[in-house]
Amino acid sequence: MNLASVGKQTDRAQDSALEPLWNWLKSDAASPLRIEGVSGSSKAFLLAHIKKNHSGPVLVVTPGSSAGEMLYGDLKYFERVINPKIGPQFFPAWEMLPYEDLSPLIETTGERLSVLTQCLTREDFFLVAPIESLFQALIPRKTLTSQIFPIRKGDVMEREILEACLADNGYHRVPMVEAKGDFSVRGDIVDFFMPSENAPVRLELFGDEVETLRYFDVVSQVSMESIEQIAILPTREICPSTEQSQAAVEKLIADGKAMDAERRRVKEVADQIEQFGLFPGMERYLPYYYQAKESLLDYLPANTLIVIDEDEATLEKVDHNWELAQEEYEKYKGAGDPVPQPETFFYTREEFFSKIKSRKQLHLNALKLSGDPDAISLNIQSTPPLRGQFETLADQIWKWNENGRRVIAVAPTKGQTRRLQELQGEYELPLDVDQGILSFGFEFPEFNCVYIAEHEIFGRGHKRRVRRKPKSQSFQRGFKDLKPNDYLVHMDYGIGKYLGARELKTDFSGGEFLEILYADQEKLYVPMEGLGLLQKYIGAGEGSPPLSKLGGVAWKKQTGKIKKSLQEMADDLLKLYASRELTEGHAFAPNPVPVQEFADTFEYVETEDQLKAIEEVEEDLEKDKPMDRLICGDVGYGKTEVAMRAAFKVALEKKQVAFLVPTTILAQQHYNTFRERFRNQALNIACLSRFVSAKEQKRILEKLKKGEVDIVVGTHRILSKDVKFADLGLIVIDEEQRFGVKHKEKLKKMRTSVDILTLTATPIPRTLHFSLMGVRDLSVIETPPGDRIAIKTYIRKFDEAVIQEAIQKELDRGGQVYFVHNKVQSIHSVAAMIHKILPKARIGVGHGQLPESQLESVMGRFIQKEIDVLVCTTIVESGLDIPSANTIIINRADQFGLAQLYQLRGRVGRYKHQAYAYLLIPGATSITEEARQRVAAIQELSELGAGFQLAARDMEIRGVGNMLGHKQSGHISSIGFDMYCKLMDETVKELHGEKVEAHLEPEINLMIKGFIPKDYIPDLNQRLEIYRRMQLIDHAQDCDAMDRELQDRYGALPPDVQKLLELVKIKALCRTLRITRMDMRAEGAVFSFDESTLIPPEQLTVILDDRLSFVSEYQMKLKLNKHTWQDDLKMIERYLTRMAEVSHVES
Repeated sequence: MNLASVGKQTDRAQDSALEPLWNWLKSDAASPLRIEGVSGSSKAFLLAHIKKNHSGPVLVVTPGSSAGEMLYGDLKYFERVINPKIGPQFFPAWEMLPYEDLSPLIETTGERLSVLTQCLTREDFFLVAPIESLFQALIPRKTLTSQIFPIRKGDVMEREILEACLADNGYHRVPMVEAKGDFSVRGDIVDFFMPSENAPVRLELFGDEVETLRYFDVVSQVSMESIEQIAILPTREICPSTEQSQAAVEKLIADGKAMDAERRRVKEVADQIEQFGLFPGMERYLPYYYQAKESLLDYLPANTLIVIDEDEATLEKVDHNWELAQEEYEKYKGAGDPVPQPETFFYTREEFFSKIKSRKQLHLNALKLSGDPDAISLNIQSTPPLRGQFETLADQIWKWNENGRRVIAVAPTKGQTRRLQELQGEYELPLDVDQGILSFGFEFPEFNCVYIAEHEIFGRGHKRRVRRKPKSQSFQRGFKDLKPNDYLVHMDYGIGKYLGARELKTDFSGGEFLEILYADQEKLYVPMEGLGLLQKYIGAGEGSPPLSKLGGVAWKKQTGKIKKSLQEMADDLLKLYASRELTEGHAFAPNPVPVQEFADTFEYVETEDQLKAIEEVEEDLEKDKPMDRLICGDVGYGKTEVAMRAAFKVALEKKQVAFLVPTTILAQQHYNTFRERFRNQALNIACLSRFVSAKEQKRILEKLKKGEVDIVVGTHRILSKDVKFADLGLIVIDEEQRFGVKHKEKLKKMRTSVDILTLTATPIPRTLHFSLMGVRDLSVIETPPGDRIAIKTYIRKFDEAVIQEAIQKELDRGGQVYFVHNKVQSIHSVAAMIHKILPKARIGVGHGQLPESQLESVMGRFIQKEIDVLVCTTIVESGLDIPSANTIIINRADQFGLAQLYQLRGRVGRYKHQAYAYLLIPGATSITEEARQRVAAIQELSELGAGFQLAARDMEIRGVGNMLGHKQSGHISSIGFDMYCKLMDETVKELHGEKVEAHLEPEINLMIKGFIPKDYIPDLNQRLEIYRRMQLIDHAQDCDAMDRELQDRYGALPPDVQKLLELVKIKALCRTLRITRMDMRAEGAVFSFDESTLIPPEQLTVILDDRLSFVSEYQMKLKLNKHTWQDDLKMIERYLTRMAEVSHVES
């Protein structure tokens, strides 16, 4: 279907009821116009047409962020269909309480500054803004204009000026750009990451001219695409000059005196402003920095059309926010904390109207209650709920068609549009099918059109807009974050402590070495070319490992002992695998049509990982051997959908499915999820857990025995002796490690006869999962959800004011709160305390000792949003998925382990709103050092990228222990995680009959030394990381990629780096050919082959010439010209490459 035709055809069908609107838009009329009877997605449809007919900018003000986001999403669909030239923009609020001692999320600031810049630089735009975003003052136009720094390719610019601009605009100088707000300088290359951009920018100068501008990947640091120009924006709404900081201090002191604030507190804030310039929470002092009080409305040109969505609700929100600002001001004033007066920072209803009174105003309302005789009243109807009623829907579409309506059905994915097209063909319907995301359907008589959202036909679960996102990088254990006193593992010498880098003189030149401390105060100096033998030590415990003894045999004994243990474990796994191979299982039919139809009803776009996992599970089910597959993926990565696809395939052939979960609450939630997902299928789904009465359990057991239950979801109750299945086909196990020993034993016996699918949220490291795939069927889902924002995590001393503020902020945005208190005996006292400080909040209490019916009721009411604050124990630790719960407060956080804190915090941030976690402690001096470190670590896990990596490290190690047993966790502690993975890989290969060659590190003695000069890569850790990566290069062609990367990141290669890369390439070729050493002698270069080499000498005779000859059976000599080092190294590389070619080994 031609998407543009939708707009054209609906345009032509306009009714005279809208003529007053089009005439009003063209006129100079000053009085506001009201339109009534417009609701849901029809507002976006009408606004798209209004924008098309209005020659200037449009601002739509909504009564809240949720309404604004929904309208913005619908506008994105209608704008691309009707008027693709100007896309809508969303102007977010800070999502903070007035005067809150926090800074807004940097991504939020980036979005806001980007929109404000467009208002300054573009003549036309289309904005959606929740009223909260207009309620407070922001950076004045004059200030922002002065801080925008445009750059074009070819501009003349001194590097120092650019550095000063970035620093003045709030960018933080770092060795390597990894987060928004960072910038780094390396010679003529300047990297910076603007908060408004999705990728950082690399600017390269040639002299004083901007030679190139390009985006680069923040993980690989490699350039992606070139751009012609960029405008550098500030990182926050306050990036003060010295004069502005001085003015802020003066106003602060004056306000402090007026409100009788504590002198000590005034001095603290003044010191922060004067000494630090930028500091967390400085936005609360914004009026002190600026003379003018301006809002988004001041950025808009005079011809901007102001549309107020649901004016009464919007203006009530203004009044509510103003009252809240006054309350918060009085609270801080009472505490002696100086903050600006509300009238200098926030806007009243009267001020709001005074700012828009001279502009064209349009008021949109769903209800026809105004009594305004000039209001335009529309007859828009919501489409009737016809979910699953296809014949009734077909009749309705024909009726609309007879009334001259054009009917368009909108589905979010290709699979769902295909399903709509099949429905269209089956009933021969006059229906257009389009792909896009629409919140709700509607009939718009004035435009002679009907839109139907696909979910209104087939149904859906939670509404979530999914965007594809690249796979997360698995945890990289490089040297980028190596610091003194970290532990390292040397492949040959064992565990030592890193002391730092030192310059040492060698026989013929100097160089950098790593200084490593071993037992008995002995030291090892490792040259940069030896970094490939080093790994960072990561153990399974919190303590420090013992240092190895240099020159001792203990290290070799230890690795040998662990290798033997690994062989036994892997052998057991292989035996279990072999016994399954010998057992006859049920082979399910491949690709039945209903399975594809069921897949098409999935409301999200599957990620590549998810699709691969689904395919692998289906292939297993289609074999005549029992399946035993493990699906690994973090919370929310789509494991349950993989399991549901498998369950549907099994149930189609009248075999039963058992879905086993570790907790009662999780059983109930999965049961609800299954019922929702399978609502259009003729399957009987039941639940077995403590929440189900004895009478109901008895009825379910009878039905299971008779084969009348297709899918049963439950706890370990499913494994009880009295549970009998008529024909069990599949068991799905969620988090098997959380079940008891007896239950695990029973499952182990089942593994050889029934198809089993195990799900785990424990990330499995990439370094290990390939090895494990040799002994276990494993699918890994690495792609993170596309709409998540990192959880903001705060450590706070237990304080009722902190608790009140955190909960109130969440309730004000319509959300819910978890308050975790892990002591049942005092949990009701805590609930009473919360009720005292927040009397209007609806509070529920949940813990494992409550009667089943009571706990079920509490959890059900929380899920249904009938409870605002759930005071609970760690029963919520895993599995619960409540998108509206986006704040968690954890009392006595110091008493939880790191992994448990991570799991608890994972209950929030499951949706696209900013989530908050507050870790309450009695005070830094009242807890142990170990507990303090744990709590501090979880705070560091706030960023999604770094957080995932740090958490993954802890979780991966636990995961190995969970999968392979506690004995293996001990082995990890004794030799380090990476060495353990290496031994595991070798063990599995050997058990499968593959030859594992001993590690060979060629010794190159060519009297030519390459190195990385400090002025080329000034940062030590980056230098170490590049050295380490070079030493790990196994194929010569990877050197070319490294060459390109270095030039991209650091500029043209100095001669010493060129030498180093040539030597690395030669070393990689030597490793391939099993050449142990290469020596420079008077007659040329001599190659010494290892006796294990698989290259027969006769194969090399074809390349013998007057330069290359055999010295002995395992030695060859190459005559060199010795003119320049470039000539010599190139000749060596050329001959080694020819050796590899004639020997048919991969170079």
